[in-house]
Amino acid sequence: MLKFLGWLFAAGFMIVIGVAAAALYIIIDVSKDLPDYKQLAAYEPPVMTRMHAADGSLLAEYAEQRRLFVPIENVPKKLIQAYLAAEDKTFYTHSGLDYRGIFAAAVRYVQVKGTGRGQIVGASTITQQVAKNFLLTNEVSFTRKIKEALLALRIERTYSKDKILELYLNEIYLGLSAYGVAAASLVYFDKSVNELSISEAAYLAALPKAPAILHPVRNRDRAIERRNYVIDRLVENGWVKQADAEKARKDPLNVSGRPGGAHIYASEYFAEEVRREVFERYGEKKLYE
Repeated sequence: MLKFLGWLFAAGFMIVIGVAAAALYIIIDVSKDLPDYKQLAAYEPPVMTRMHAADGSLLAEYAEQRRLFVPIENVPKKLIQAYLAAEDKTFYTHSGLDYRGIFAAAVRYVQVKGTGRGQIVGASTITQQVAKNFLLTNEVSFTRKIKEALLALRIERTYSKDKILELYLNEIYLGLSAYGVAAASLVYFDKSVNELSISEAAYLAALPKAPAILHPVRNRDRAIERRNYVIDRLVENGWVKQADAEKARKDPLNVSGRPGGAHIYASEYFAEEVRREVFERYGEKKLYE
C-alpha cells in the first residue's frame, strides 16, 4: 500500500512539474512578440471637431468616433465608482489580474462545458481590457488571453492606477458611435459627466459589456435591468446609500441625447461650408480625429 501511495505521489508530482513546465514554455513563447505597452504613455485619442456659434451654442460635430477626452481628475467620483462596481471592484487593489475571479471563471467554464447548461463568465480586469483595446485584437483564443494577462501585469508596473483608468474611460465604446464617458454622457443624456445622476452613471457603466443589447429604446427593459444591477453593486460596495439606490432604481431611462452633425437647420449650409474649408486647410485626419 505504501509503495502504491509512493508511486501515486511521484506520478502526481511529475504531472504537476510537466504542466508547470508546459505553462512556462507557453508564457515564454508568447512573451516574445508582445506589443509595446509603453506606447500608452503617448496616447492621443481621435476626438470630435466641434463648431460653435458666437454665443457658444453647438452647431455641428464632425468625427469618425464621437469622443471627448476627459482627464481622470475631471471624472466625478460617482461615475468612477459605477464603472468599478460594474467592471472591476478590486481595481485599486489588484496587480492587474483578479486571481479569485479567474479561478471562479475557470470552474464555471468546466461546469458549462460539462453540463451544457449556463453561461460562461469572464474575469477580465479593467487593466486587461486596456491591454486588449489598445494593444490586441478581439480574437477569442487562449493565446490572446495569455498575452492580455502578461500585458496587464506589465502595464500595472509601469503606469499609475489613475492613468490606466483614464485610458479605459476615454477609449471604451459605449454604443451610438460614442467612445469614452464624456461623449456617451452627451449622446445619451445631453449632459456633461458632472451633471449625471446615479441612475444615469449606472446606465453608462452598464454599457461596456454589450452596448447594442442594452440599447435604451429597443431593449429598454433589459437596459434598466442591467442598470439596476450596477446600482445594487454600488450599494453592496458601500458607495451609495440604500435610500438613494431605491430612488435611482425607480428613475425612468430617459434618453434625450444630443444629435450629431449639423443639427440646427438654419446652420446646415453654413456648417457644410465650414466643414469643407477645414477639410481643405487641414485635411481629413485633422477634421475627423
